[in-house]
Amino acid sequence: MIITGIRKQILQILADGEFHSGTELSATLKVTRSAIWKQLGGLEEYGVEILAVSGKGYRLPRAMELLNQTAIINSLAEHAKALLSELLIVDKINSTNHFLVEQIYQGRASGLVCLAEFQVSGKGRRGRQWVSPFGSNIYLSILWHFQKGPAAISALSLALGVAVIRALARFSITEVGLKWPNDIYWQGQKLGGILVEVLGESDGPCSVVSGIGLNMFLPEKEAENIQQSWTDLSRIMEIPLPSRNELAAALINELLPLIANFENNGFAKYLHEWRSYDCMAGKDVTLHMGDRQFEGVVQGINDLGMLVLNDIEGKTNVYACGEVSFSRS
Repeated sequence: MIITGIRKQILQILADGEFHSGTELSATLKVTRSAIWKQLGGLEEYGVEILAVSGKGYRLPRAMELLNQTAIINSLAEHAKALLSELLIVDKINSTNHFLVEQIYQGRASGLVCLAEFQVSGKGRRGRQWVSPFGSNIYLSILWHFQKGPAAISALSLALGVAVIRALARFSITEVGLKWPNDIYWQGQKLGGILVEVLGESDGPCSVVSGIGLNMFLPEKEAENIQQSWTDLSRIMEIPLPSRNELAAALINELLPLIANFENNGFAKYLHEWRSYDCMAGKDVTLHMGDRQFEGVVQGINDLGMLVLNDIEGKTNVYACGEVSFSRS
């Protein structure tokens, strides 16, 4: 869903985070004040909070940079731009991953990228909801078709974590780590996540949607139901936040070429780099697999990207999937 017309123009004016009176908005947009009030009310369905103060007017709780297709495309490197079939930016969506999975059935080509301002039902692992307030963070998904079966793209989600860290490094964002199998961490707190969804036969062509959620500014009110330690770029950076559009472009610059070439390169090309970002090695953890739990010390990952865990009896086991939580001391 796209915000259009006067409603979009109002949002663009209020994006500076300053007060704008109804009279000012009415004069600027050449509509009545009652029309302005009606359109402001309509923004609530997009998760946009409008503050109204008598004598001052209307404002957003903070300034925000809206996603801009032209700005993002102009910031793409040529090699990434060549792989991009289409860039879609939507204001309100169920989830970017869900939308692109639907596009697979519509026969859409590889290189379709979707970014959203607001996700109603952002998708996390194991059916959890990814908190997705309007205009605050990065919600990005990429569709790609692979000629070989899912086995040929094993550990893709791990490699995508390397791409995310490379993109963040371009803005001097350091101390970022990777938590197996698909979390972006900063000093023990979750900064982002990766969700890869695969459709296709086990031994034939498959289609993959790779989703990235990255916290730039997560309001405390929005995050109060998150059940784990989290952070965002506004909390870890001592300098102003990077442009949201430039960060989106940097992510696409790193992600698209990696995805496009992964069937040929495999995970081996990213193994050493992933290990250098591993924030779990040597830590006491609990591995959750359905109703079962396994405790032990992480020994890193093997060459195939599987978790290596020494259990409490000293036995070494290897796991291809599961969810890991750090044990509390």
